[in-house]
Amino acid sequence: MRDLILLAILGGIFFTIMLGNRPLSVPDEGRYVEIPREMVVSGDYLTPRLNGVKYFEKPVLFYWLEAFSIKLFGLHEFTLRLWPALFALFGCLAVAVAGARLFGRMTGVLAAVILGTGLLYYAMSRAIILDMPVTVLISAALLSFLVGTHESPGLKRRLYLWFFYALCAGAVLTKGLIGILIPGMIIGAWILLLGDWRMLKTLYLPSGIVLFFLLAAPWHILVSQANPEFFNFYFIHEHFMRYLTKVHGRYQPFWFFIPIILLGLFPWTVFLAQAVKYNFPSTWQDRHEHRDGLFLMLWAGLVFLFFSVSDSKLIPYILPVFPPLALLIGRYLAASWDSRDFPGVRIGYLIFMIVSLLLAVGLLFLPYYASFSIDVGDMKKLGEWRIFLVVTLAVGGIISWYCAAQKGFRWAFIAMTATAMIFLLQVNAAAPLVDMKSVKTIALPLKAKLKPGDEIVSYQTYYQDLPVYLERRITIVDWTGELEFGTTVEDTSQWMINNAVFWKRWQGNSRMYMMTKIETYRDLKKNPPIPLFLLDQNQRNVLVTNKASKNEEKP
Repeated sequence: MRDLILLAILGGIFFTIMLGNRPLSVPDEGRYVEIPREMVVSGDYLTPRLNGVKYFEKPVLFYWLEAFSIKLFGLHEFTLRLWPALFALFGCLAVAVAGARLFGRMTGVLAAVILGTGLLYYAMSRAIILDMPVTVLISAALLSFLVGTHESPGLKRRLYLWFFYALCAGAVLTKGLIGILIPGMIIGAWILLLGDWRMLKTLYLPSGIVLFFLLAAPWHILVSQANPEFFNFYFIHEHFMRYLTKVHGRYQPFWFFIPIILLGLFPWTVFLAQAVKYNFPSTWQDRHEHRDGLFLMLWAGLVFLFFSVSDSKLIPYILPVFPPLALLIGRYLAASWDSRDFPGVRIGYLIFMIVSLLLAVGLLFLPYYASFSIDVGDMKKLGEWRIFLVVTLAVGGIISWYCAAQKGFRWAFIAMTATAMIFLLQVNAAAPLVDMKSVKTIALPLKAKLKPGDEIVSYQTYYQDLPVYLERRITIVDWTGELEFGTTVEDTSQWMINNAVFWKRWQGNSRMYMMTKIETYRDLKKNPPIPLFLLDQNQRNVLVTNKASKNEEKP
């Protein structure tokens, strides 16, 4: 309990510090704030809407949580990002508890630290997207199941397994059918490899299935009754077609997630191969003695394969592999905690030093490599933060290796953890200097001058965070994108308009504001006598109006 309290306090600080230090990133954070904001405004918590348009791509649980925060605290970046951070903390605590129950106290503590300081896991703890919540719910469900199988039939085992079914329902309500498909796939493969079919009789399947449907089914039924088009779009288009086809334009090669895992698990990647070898059964007959390690490897391996064979791939999809990998590495390092010569550990710290030095050199010279696909201008903006990152990696790598060679692996782990935490906090502190494509700096001054009858227009694009910061629906011209389906099932013609309708309104008597890309604005200026009065701009976009005032001049 003392370990858990300490992890909760330190993890709570680590995951919540500087949560509100940057605007909402576009498109994801803007989208997943605007939907719950509209729920709060409309009072309709059943049908998700984005800019007033029905939006059935994802289930509703995370929207409800965000709506609760908005209702309680308002629209502030810190409180809006609090749920992903709390889920990340809960995930670490779940790993700590399960690791301690399965492999011992030290494994639980180390695994929680490893998970929380991994690069991708920490990054996703600060993003208002669904991948952290669904990862933690699936992980907690699988860990509850695994721990429950160690209990004798009775109340305790029943509670663990009921918790498993309830968490799976929560995962389904967060991101759809993967919430039950992934756990079912892993558990089924595990039972098959063990040949332990009798276990099925002790999983409380009848009551568990009833509990699952009692939690997961009501919203799906009610939203389908209110929106007859929901079933086909949500289940067929957003589940099966997203997974099996390239309809969403997110195709990547099969090996796409390999570098993501290696980089996303950094710095603990250096122990991954040793941890797998340590936990892997040496013979087929030994699989029963290594059943828990086998479960974790199946978990990581099947999730990797599941998303790798899909035709739709995004970086956050692979996040569910990190909790089992953290437990495998934690168990391996726990065995070396008091050792000075445990097999493979010293070489891991040596690799960490080498990789850290290489990354430091890469960061140092990155702005000068014009061939890189990232925005080099953003890297130059980092200024002194880039130097701090370079020093942290270089010094941390060297100190960690020195501790492993001279002081023992306990001190080396502490040094490596400190390096990871300092590096991640520095990246977090520098994040506001990087362009997140937000329009906050334009939106807030505009909001201050808006009057009730004014119309705000997004021209030939959609700024996901604009309605959030303005706290009102906007008009969209010549763009449908992800809102296309919603425009076909109900009348949105008043605010989803074409070019001809827009210019007729623009030259009317009402006050209108238009935001568009700088390139589009330059093209429009070539077609006078359209009234375009420039009000504001950032490096990507401009804000213009159709009516000049005393402080507004025609450019």
